[in-house]
Amino acid sequence: MTENNRLLLIDGHSMAFRAFYALPAENFSTTGGQHTNAVYGFLSMLANILAEEQPGHVAVAFDVGRKTFRTEMFPEYKAQREASPPEFKGQVDILQEVLETLGIQTLSMENYEADDILATLATAAEPLGYETLIITGDRDYLQLVNENVTVLYPMRGVSNLHRFTPEAVEEKYGLTPQQYPDFAALRGDPSDNLPNIPGVGEKTATKWIQQYGTLENLLDHADEIRGKAGDNLRERLDQVRLNRKLTHMLTDMELPVGPDQLTLRPADVAAVAARFDDLQFGANLRERVLAAVPTEGTVEETTRELVDVTVDTAPLAEWLPARAGQGLAMYVVGDGSPNQGDVSAVAIIDTERHAVSAEMADLSPADEKALATWLASEDPKYLHESKAAFHMFAGRGMALEGVVHDTAIAAYLLRPGQRTYELKDIYQRHLQRQLTEPEDQLSLLGDTSLVDSAAAVLELAEELTGQLQDISAYELYRDLEIPLARILARMEATGIAVDVETLEEQLATFIDQVKEEEAAARELAGDPDLNLSSPKQLQVVLFETFGMPKTKKTKTGYSTAASEIEGLAAKNPHPFLDHLLAHREFQKMKTTLEGLIKTVQPDGRIHTTFNQTVASTGRLSSTEPNLQNIPVRTPAGRKIRSAFVVGEGYECLLTADYSQIEMRVMAHLSQDPGLIDAYQQGEDLHNYVGSRVFEVPIDQVTPELRRRVKAMSYGLVYGLSAFGLGQQLSIPAGEAKGIMDSYFERFGGVKRYLAEVVEQARKDGYTSTLFGRRRYLPELNSDNRVARENAERAALNAPIQGTAADIIKVAMIRVDRAFAEAGVTSRVLLQVHDELVVEVAPGELDEVRAILEREMDSAITLRVPLEVSAGAGANWDEAAH
Repeated sequence: MTENNRLLLIDGHSMAFRAFYALPAENFSTTGGQHTNAVYGFLSMLANILAEEQPGHVAVAFDVGRKTFRTEMFPEYKAQREASPPEFKGQVDILQEVLETLGIQTLSMENYEADDILATLATAAEPLGYETLIITGDRDYLQLVNENVTVLYPMRGVSNLHRFTPEAVEEKYGLTPQQYPDFAALRGDPSDNLPNIPGVGEKTATKWIQQYGTLENLLDHADEIRGKAGDNLRERLDQVRLNRKLTHMLTDMELPVGPDQLTLRPADVAAVAARFDDLQFGANLRERVLAAVPTEGTVEETTRELVDVTVDTAPLAEWLPARAGQGLAMYVVGDGSPNQGDVSAVAIIDTERHAVSAEMADLSPADEKALATWLASEDPKYLHESKAAFHMFAGRGMALEGVVHDTAIAAYLLRPGQRTYELKDIYQRHLQRQLTEPEDQLSLLGDTSLVDSAAAVLELAEELTGQLQDISAYELYRDLEIPLARILARMEATGIAVDVETLEEQLATFIDQVKEEEAAARELAGDPDLNLSSPKQLQVVLFETFGMPKTKKTKTGYSTAASEIEGLAAKNPHPFLDHLLAHREFQKMKTTLEGLIKTVQPDGRIHTTFNQTVASTGRLSSTEPNLQNIPVRTPAGRKIRSAFVVGEGYECLLTADYSQIEMRVMAHLSQDPGLIDAYQQGEDLHNYVGSRVFEVPIDQVTPELRRRVKAMSYGLVYGLSAFGLGQQLSIPAGEAKGIMDSYFERFGGVKRYLAEVVEQARKDGYTSTLFGRRRYLPELNSDNRVARENAERAALNAPIQGTAADIIKVAMIRVDRAFAEAGVTSRVLLQVHDELVVEVAPGELDEVRAILEREMDSAITLRVPLEVSAGAGANWDEAAH
């Protein structure tokens, strides 16, 4: 018997289901399509409970299948339960694998339930002196509660657990734990499909058990029970006895382990980190979980020993000039926000592992000058998150040149789709070591963490270079992503001018429109207090007040999600739905405008952040604020764009974008003769395809036929099914299938390509763009149908969308170089999807337009020509074309 005599037993399926329903499935999935919300929620609960209760012994039991000895006794047992939601499938297997890496014993046995395993362990633990805690969402476990066994029952989600001691059971149910299964047998249990006795609810069942003490005694005196309830009881004595057998948990199973063998084993830190990376969980959860379990060795032992690093005490004014021309790694601490960055400390290390560190506040004028001179030189520099470093040094008036390595970008290219590329995470991911990063506010006296971080950057730059070369992605890294970081930093620092008055006027308009739609909807519903943002209240109005057809069933009723409401409105037009959808649209615009106004800086410009390591396809994303989610085709979106204006001292805004870039990439990759011919002849693609698919002359392709073919052409890139196309076009699935069949018959190259790209990705485990950017999709071989189909859609899309993303990045680098060579002072402000927004200096419009069109057109040579469209105006909307 060990010193820690606390035993934690967890009902695995029960808590995994609780976690699944506590967290929205759509918010938790890998980029390949495997849902992970149940795994995430379970592990979060586990981290909390391990930290709070600190058990020395732990086991998690799982059900194997529906067939057990109980279904042999009563075939209807649990038969009413629906199949697990598709999104849940596969998650229990993943959870079991993760628990194994954490050193936690998992148990399951054919023909038995998790209940019986845990009941046996809890019973065996008593004479051994254990204090046992059982976590479950099944109240049948209350029969096990005694002075040594406590049940922790989730009251909400998986975070709020209620402790059921013997006293708590009596307080809640008026019964002892031993009486609970007698009460449950009488009451019946809809969750287990155990029949109840008509007219006998919880109150009656409780009263009878309290009066007779036990179920057996009650049944022996069943003749004494009067009234209809007594008659019903006497008619169902056999069923009640069977219920009691079914609710009884076995306590004497033969198990491969006993309580003493459930000691919490040391977690395999590297394996845990790798598994969490595969699941694309953030560092926060991993650290919480690892902090709550023993690990193999101490943190010090799993931290890379920097034995060869010599920390020099020489001032920067001496240290840096002595290493002129050498490649040096640097770690920077500070605020990397665009236009308001600042640096507080730096550590620099050479390839001989000699390091120096300094706080900016302590630098002498000579040291500061030496640092600025080195930073502005072309001497090779290795950094982590170089774009943030550009902003930090810019805050001190220092330029940063010569960046040849960025370990965050390198790690992203090697493992796109991870939630984080913080230094400590990629150090663990690629070198299997832990790193303690310095805090933002730190004193360097006696603190080596800053130097350790610089050494980690150096080690990673060396290691990741080799890994990138192994997958033929080093040129993509060196020639595309590294130069792009500097361009993005400049764009972020420049920002784009905004007419705040226009934004505020638009905001006031949207606030009024939100109120108008709300008032109109409330009047129709006959409820002056109706909250249109409340799913519960909407369910009542839609499905009870108006009796509309039911939408998709959810745990809390029927769905009121945007897609469901839009589908409902398309098939069942109703003025209330019109007001509801308008309310949502205006509310969205209102929120967008509030966000934009909040982020305008004192210089009157918005400085968004472009994220280079977020989208697994290679696309850039925009945050704080997101300038990519402003609708381009709606009047509301165009109105917002009109508030983005040319800045003082400049002549106009110029926008240039690629026309149908994804479809042109599709034509190139598929080598389909029809698509290639359409583009080479300069035909309107959708009219051309419509003519072939619907067998009409090009000039007879109606707007509706064009709309249908356009939806399908773009949909194919995203793995759209005939059912999905039918929904999108509001036509029967059969009709949609006919359109798709006709398309594939005439554009066989596309059909062949779509099939081949998925099969090749299934063999390789990844897709590639024309530039060699990989996207890994292990879920392509998953047994879980939902995950596999999601991965197949990603495999269709990644090479096309990723190549389009690479093309605009190449164009940005070419445009930047051409601007410098031409000596123009015009500047690129934004990249939004396939569009560049440029602020044009006086007198430079024609030259800048020509540069943009030439360099964007020359970014790549495909089997079909690229087409670049440009337009100029006083604001972003006017510059549209």
